[in-house]
Amino acid sequence: MKVRIFPDKAKGSVLAPPSKSMAHRLLLCAAMSEGKSVISGMSDCDDVLATLDCLEALGVKWERQGDTVTVWGIDMRAATPTAALACRESGSTLRFMLPICLVCGKNVMMTGAPSLMRRPMSIYEELSREFGYTYMLDGTSIVLRGPLRSGEYKIAGDVSSQFISGLLFALPMLEGDSKISITPPVVSRSYLDLTVMALRLFGIEVEWSDDHTISIRGSQRYRATDVRVEGDYSGASFFAALRVLGGEVEIGGLNPDSLQGDRIYAKYFDAVANGIPTLHIGNCPDLGPILMALAAAKHGGIFTGTSRLKIKESDRGEAMARELAKFGASVTVYEDSIVVFPADFHAPTEVLCGYGDHRIVMSLAVLLTLVGGEIEGAEAIKKSYPAFFDDLASLGIKIEVTE
Repeated sequence: MKVRIFPDKAKGSVLAPPSKSMAHRLLLCAAMSEGKSVISGMSDCDDVLATLDCLEALGVKWERQGDTVTVWGIDMRAATPTAALACRESGSTLRFMLPICLVCGKNVMMTGAPSLMRRPMSIYEELSREFGYTYMLDGTSIVLRGPLRSGEYKIAGDVSSQFISGLLFALPMLEGDSKISITPPVVSRSYLDLTVMALRLFGIEVEWSDDHTISIRGSQRYRATDVRVEGDYSGASFFAALRVLGGEVEIGGLNPDSLQGDRIYAKYFDAVANGIPTLHIGNCPDLGPILMALAAAKHGGIFTGTSRLKIKESDRGEAMARELAKFGASVTVYEDSIVVFPADFHAPTEVLCGYGDHRIVMSLAVLLTLVGGEIEGAEAIKKSYPAFFDDLASLGIKIEVTE
């Protein structure tokens, strides 16, 4: 899908999209609960649909009406997979569900897009050797068989927090207490806090013993509950960025007390708007593309803690560097930092590429409200925010879509 955006200042109000991160977590907790849970405010993005499909393959029944999903949970220890678990491009789905699948002790196959299967997964292979479960990755699928065992898990803190969250979902169901020891530094701590919050909503207790250790009591049972998905700060950041570019945009539906790490966008956007800041984004990597975009349009910026941008849907640092060059910006990508130099910002000299990455597409779209232009591969927004262009158009931005 190709999208042409015409330059104009955005004006109006939008509701933040539902948090994809919380939607995954709440669905998984509901699926492992005894009884019926009702989750409202649910996103219909591709990643959430992948989680729903995988739960169905494990024998979980659910139905959807509008933005409300009703889930009838099962005892995951007795789950019987009826098909391969198709994770599409959702890293959260794959990494969260892998330990859960090990609980049932049966053969499970997990599949996904080639880009997903290329993402780092070695931690699960290393743990399989230590804890004795089966884990086989052939490049197109993962075959595994439990049982997962309780015990002490030692994990490097600079791997994706999704690996640790996956264990947090599974370990409370096992006999025997467990402990996760995380080698500092602990990246994306806020995402682990979101997982702990979701667990507690469904009656599961886990505790931070100290800044690097999580204690998990065994033989716990998830308790069904009704809950609403909070608004997504990451998705809202693209509309907040329009204000940095002169727009007048109000954003509703955000929880001011949210634990989402991307809440920091307000502070970071102010820094980009008013100078040439040095910002650490190791705990909020999803803000990387839009911060780079704003820095290119304003005064430049230095971003540290960027190494994880390489292992997203695209190599986000390199992808943004190539696309920002089309606007006249100069970007240098290092191993764990990125420098955006002040430039003679202008309309892009050619069609922009979305790299199959939803956050790249949305970041470039924000820039095009300044100078106009086209993005190819714009359908990538379906991964997290299918209504993005509709919401952008509701702010008075003219958009032409070519299928």
